[in-house]
Amino acid sequence: MDKQSIYDDLKKRILTLELEPGTALDEASLSKHYQISRTPLREVLRGLAGEGCVEIVNNRGAYVSSMSHKVLRDFFITAPMVYSAVGRLAAQNAKPSQIQEMSEIQEKFRAAIESGSSADMVYWNQCFHSLMGEMADNPYLKPSYDRLLIDHARISQTFYRPRDPEMEKRNITALAHHDRMIGAIENGDSQAIVDLIVEHWELSRDLIEYFVKPDPLAFEMAAVNE
Repeated sequence: MDKQSIYDDLKKRILTLELEPGTALDEASLSKHYQISRTPLREVLRGLAGEGCVEIVNNRGAYVSSMSHKVLRDFFITAPMVYSAVGRLAAQNAKPSQIQEMSEIQEKFRAAIESGSSADMVYWNQCFHSLMGEMADNPYLKPSYDRLLIDHARISQTFYRPRDPEMEKRNITALAHHDRMIGAIENGDSQAIVDLIVEHWELSRDLIEYFVKPDPLAFEMAAVNE
């Protein structure tokens, strides 16, 4: 595999929680798995660290980025603001070549939904929104935006249920949102894209809230049984 393929594969494994938060990324094992020497592997890990997927600790190696309670709380507070700001700038700054690339990614996301591949859905959805960050072309927002997208994808994996009719309905709605986002960006309609992003956020907000604040029933039942 070339470096880009390894980069994409590791990123997908992180986004889908195959590699869980905090997991140590052992260079020897990864080098053997991908049949690559350590020097190019370290370049891949540094690239993933730049996106926020990986944390590199001096003298200790690389780890999958953690998701502590504070991280989750900060995510919930920050995501809607940053998503909206990025969307507005994307509508103002997107290049025709980027809009074309977004349309191509959307077709891959559509195919993933039709095939029922949750890993591909997560990956192509993340690619779609990551490209919006590139369209925004803002060096202050993009690092925060990229990290939010990574944690959004990982949180989503905790409540995704394949073949669940409600989840399938949400996926179809998300797909429709994407189509409308492409149209709004193509038309340079800043307000329309912000409205769509708010609507898109609401699609998963309740599920994310449930992840952060789970149903207390199990605790209550344990207390009753005592």
